[in-house]
Amino acid sequence: MATHILLVEDDPSLGFVIKDNLTHKGYLVELTENGEEGLRAFNERPFDLCILDVMMPKKDGFSLAQAIREKNKNVPILFITAKSMLEDKITGFQSGGDDYIVKPFSMEELFLRMDVFLRRSTVVVNTDTSFALGAFTFDCQNLTLQHTSGAKTLTQKEAEVLKLLCVNRQRVMKREEILTTVWGDDDYFMGRSLDVFISKLRKYLKEDPKVEIVNYHGVGFRLEVGS
Repeated sequence: MATHILLVEDDPSLGFVIKDNLTHKGYLVELTENGEEGLRAFNERPFDLCILDVMMPKKDGFSLAQAIREKNKNVPILFITAKSMLEDKITGFQSGGDDYIVKPFSMEELFLRMDVFLRRSTVVVNTDTSFALGAFTFDCQNLTLQHTSGAKTLTQKEAEVLKLLCVNRQRVMKREEILTTVWGDDDYFMGRSLDVFISKLRKYLKEDPKVEIVNYHGVGFRLEVGS
């Protein structure tokens, strides 16, 4: 079955080039030119991946991502941005994005970033799909964190980070290990973005005080579950 991609890009030339390259790769691509059209398209049919420009008329990429996340927690969202400022990248992750690519970029880089999501697997060698975390049950395959009070649906990247911490619960995971495994890069900007994801996961887990993601300053993180 062909992979359906929603591409929202207000630059007609760039939008055409991206769509043309993706189509030649065998993807089915729907191209819209602003955030409102993009949201309308998303509401009309399912997509396997969303590629969103950040700076757009009518509805910017961050607002569009938030609207998409209200309807679907699982679909991967990749931002295209001309901005490389740290605060813009963090805003992107906070709004529900999973990754970003900065203009100008090569199509090969775009394909590689897309492939991370479309493979829907992590590089962690572990076949477990469910983990007991105190009062929680984490189903990494279905991206759900179940608690007696209800279930929380995670984004793909949130689930990948949490699974990595679960698999390596017996030791402190170095920051660079997490970044390289989940994002394929351990630069400064990604490091700050990791903090955003850790903060989100801590918020999800706060209903059980025995479950904690402990920060080992300057080293990394460890998932600890008390008895």
